[in-house]
Amino acid sequence: MNKKYKWTIKGKCSLIETEDGSYVVKPTNNSKINDIFYYLKSRSFDYYPNIISNNRNNIMFEYIEDSSIYNPHKGEDLINVVGLLHAKTSYNKEVSEETHREIYEDIKNNILYLKDYYLKYYELFLTREYMSPKEYAFSRNYSKINSALDFASGKLDNWYDLVKDKKSERICLVHNNLSLDHYLKGSKECLISWDKAKFDTPVLDLYKLYKSSYWELEFSSLYNKYKSINNLSKEEEELLFILISLVPEIKFIDNDFECTREMRLQLDYIYKTEQFLSPYYFTNTNNEANDFNS
Repeated sequence: MNKKYKWTIKGKCSLIETEDGSYVVKPTNNSKINDIFYYLKSRSFDYYPNIISNNRNNIMFEYIEDSSIYNPHKGEDLINVVGLLHAKTSYNKEVSEETHREIYEDIKNNILYLKDYYLKYYELFLTREYMSPKEYAFSRNYSKINSALDFASGKLDNWYDLVKDKKSERICLVHNNLSLDHYLKGSKECLISWDKAKFDTPVLDLYKLYKSSYWELEFSSLYNKYKSINNLSKEEEELLFILISLVPEIKFIDNDFECTREMRLQLDYIYKTEQFLSPYYFTNTNNEANDFNS
């Protein structure tokens, strides 16, 4: 390699600048990362930085200078790459009856836990003569939270009816760490941070992208763009909608300001998700959008 003249630490990575180019050295604990890049190359998918060298503990990439792109446009470019990734690497895999039942039971148990968790706090806060700001904010929105969980529970039952007798499912290589920060567009388009990549349902990438970027992106158009490249089956789409409709656990910490702020963010997530799902589930006969309470 060329003689280095500048070495900069950026988080877990090192940026090495030489006279003939810049490189990023990143530690990796994924022993199969080389196999992943070899597989991507074999599938004619090259949306990752050029690899300069690698060993068991580190991997060196060519440095990509990210261009300044308006987030909605960056989201469109990113979803296009994700759709190609899934389309080029997907195949059907045999599954046992236990596979879908375990997914069903894991999600159902999580829903039941959250419903019990929020009910206990709701009943506790109702006993207060004077509620704190966080207690009032939660109590005022408890029905919305509970309705979102009821929605997820009902759709989960529908999903299980669709898949319980299926003997195979589609899987593909998923990036498993999608966010706007992990997509670069400079000398080439690429996804970075592949350490968590694995073979799983394509739903996983869409779910994680939604969770990381729902507030910055208009997901309806992105989802339609994705489906034009790699359409989801009915059961895959149902699972995606169930996962994103799950309400995160709100921690009722002592700091009223921080707790109320975090609660506001989670409530915004519920309302934003309701808006995204509305065309799929909540349209009545008058073409008026309803909500999780419907």
